Amino acid sequence: MKYYLIAGEASGDLHGANLMKALKAKNPQAEFRFFGGDKMLAEGGTLVKHIKEMAFMGFIEVVTNLNSIFKNLALCKTDILFWKPDVVVLIDFPGFNLKIAEFAKQNNFLNCFYISPKVWAWNQKRVIKIKRIVDHLFCILPFEVDFYASWGMQVDYVGNPLLDAIADFKPNENFILENPAITHKKIIALLPGSRKQEISRLLPIMMEASLQFPDFQFVVAGAPNFNLAYYQQFFNGVEVPVVFNATYDLLHVADAAIVASGTATLEAALLNVPQAVVYMGHPISITIARMVVKIKFISLVNLIMNQLVVKELIQADCSVKNITDEINLLVNNKDYRATMLTNYDQLDIKMGTPGASAKTAGLILKYIKEKKLKQSIETIT
Repeated sequence: MKYYLIAGEASGDLHGANLMKALKAKNPQAEFRFFGGDKMLAEGGTLVKHIKEMAFMGFIEVVTNLNSIFKNLALCKTDILFWKPDVVVLIDFPGFNLKIAEFAKQNNFLNCFYISPKVWAWNQKRVIKIKRIVDHLFCILPFEVDFYASWGMQVDYVGNPLLDAIADFKPNENFILENPAITHKKIIALLPGSRKQEISRLLPIMMEASLQFPDFQFVVAGAPNFNLAYYQQFFNGVEVPVVFNATYDLLHVADAAIVASGTATLEAALLNVPQAVVYMGHPISITIARMVVKIKFISLVNLIMNQLVVKELIQADCSVKNITDEINLLVNNKDYRATMLTNYDQLDIKMGTPGASAKTAGLILKYIKEKKLKQSIETIT
């Protein structure tokens, strides 16, 4: 079978790699061609476009990079027509992938959308288009099934793929030894995101806040699409280690974390690390988002729990003082810390058990076979 997978950011690269591994287990002759990152590349196949050339977040950021986005879309469409895959697997990244889903549908390619677009957050009428252009939708959040049912759309709930990644994680017992810049102090992990816009806005504030905690060592989880020099430009003379391809190992030894809103907030929670969630976007992008987004929280932890479990410091609230105050509570207030960890236990129960990648792989194979059978019957008749 030939699988064309499209991921556009770091979390999609992680989920795509795990899905590829599961597909190979069920279909050893699987061939892959993809838009993705280093994790997907490690699973084999042909990388067409790297995520470092694709991840643009926010209304203004997207508008200012439209030329690059249109070129990537054109490349993707041309490449799909050239390779003629058995299925196009779209992994999150809805602004880009919904356009590819429509193209795949028009050209009679089976398409499966893995990780539902967040249509429940804003402009819910987009479900009408999704019903028309997406052949099969795989959801990873429990409440999404009922949401789509309310619009008359049947979806497959596969569980959350992060549980697979965390279940596969084996802590590196030599992590500290292999990173001599990390000292004996307690560690606070800094996860400033995987996009330039996030890092450039959040990391300088994180650095300033770190000066308030001389008894702790702050360590940055570096995204694989950047190098050490890129991070160092935001340090303002502060000596801070950066570790690459070892985010889970860093969280494993961390006492607390400051995390950019996104998939990483859920990862930190599932790894039992008390955290403060931060985010800063372009002022116009944030203003537009606040007008159209209809959800109470932005972090996945709070959304899944439907309550404030982790503090969200967004835009003007994302200040050195507020971050300092929150970290103080996380590392010094035993009751505050214990309450967050207790809520994490409830989150674990809600999330369920691993197996999303294997279940999704099985469904993709099933739908490919169903389409091939249908085409064979149509040819005979």
